[in-house]
Amino acid sequence: MTSRFAGALLGCLTALLGALFFLVAGAVLGPFLLWPRTRPRARRRLTAWARRLAALERRRRSAFFGDRFPGPYTVSDRRLLRYLAVRSWTGLVYGIVLGLLGFGAVLAGLFVGGVVRGTLGWAELLPQLLLGGVLLFLDVQGLHALAALDARLARACFGPSERELLRRRIDELAVSRAAVVQAVDAERRRIERDLHDGVQQRLVALAMLLGRARRSRDRDPEQAEALLLQAHREAGDVLAELRDVAWRVYPSALDSLGLEEALGGVAQRCAVPLRIRFEVAGPLPRPVETAAYFVVSEAVTNAAKHASASTVSVHVSRQGPLLTLRIVDDGRGGADPGGSGLTGLRSRVAALDGVLRVDSPLGGPTTLVAELPCA
Repeated sequence: MTSRFAGALLGCLTALLGALFFLVAGAVLGPFLLWPRTRPRARRRLTAWARRLAALERRRRSAFFGDRFPGPYTVSDRRLLRYLAVRSWTGLVYGIVLGLLGFGAVLAGLFVGGVVRGTLGWAELLPQLLLGGVLLFLDVQGLHALAALDARLARACFGPSERELLRRRIDELAVSRAAVVQAVDAERRRIERDLHDGVQQRLVALAMLLGRARRSRDRDPEQAEALLLQAHREAGDVLAELRDVAWRVYPSALDSLGLEEALGGVAQRCAVPLRIRFEVAGPLPRPVETAAYFVVSEAVTNAAKHASASTVSVHVSRQGPLLTLRIVDDGRGGADPGGSGLTGLRSRVAALDGVLRVDSPLGGPTTLVAELPCA
């Protein structure tokens, strides 16, 4: 509170400085701005001074009010001058309202002193208290409104406007939707390929074994028995592969046991040693659990398949409304952030307004951090 009050007082001084800037700049550069030959140079000088004053306002908002503005965001010259002009008037009005508040405090002290000395009776004091209370309320409301206007002007000048933020959000959602559609199509093609090249071929081989066993049943019972035994083993392998495909489509353990147990199933099926540290208290939203499972599963599979990793560690934690997944492997590194695997993971995370960061220098290790909002 003290920091904000100091920032507001400093804002009154910078508003006075802004008013003086426009007066001096108008007097000094006005004739040069009217002459076409000197207008570009005078305008550059005017905007250079204006940007220095705006930088001071930006530092004031950041230091005393904790505002954070995007670094690379640029402001047009006209928008910057308009901000300084409006800011100068609102800052001066803020100073006047503060002065009236101080004057009212002095009058209140005089009235209290009169009551203590007995020179002012209650009949005269009550109307003054009523009028002073109404004026104090209006004064405080005016200060609050001017402070909110100051913050809104700073956000509109030093950061993207609400319309621009909405446009960016629409663009992000359009890109995310397209990426999700592509990811779903790629997942369908992968499932079809797994079923066609894996399960279907094994079922064909199983049918052939059963056919040979049926034809050998009368001629060579021992061969038929061996073929049936081989068919039995093949049926077990088909069931295992079909179960693995079903797990990759959607693990039933998520519905019945939760994310921790589902990740335990990933560790059991992982081709390399996998260490999981799970530090999440309480239930998670179902979409977040599903996205977290697939991010860990696909990241671990990529580490074992493409990075030649010997160990992988996964740390799942939740701090407030944010679920953080940290996956580290000791593979050869050099993962391409624009590759199909990481692009699919990024699309899956972005669909929930999450963030995916990848650090994979050549030689390793590779660190993948995914942050998923749970709200």
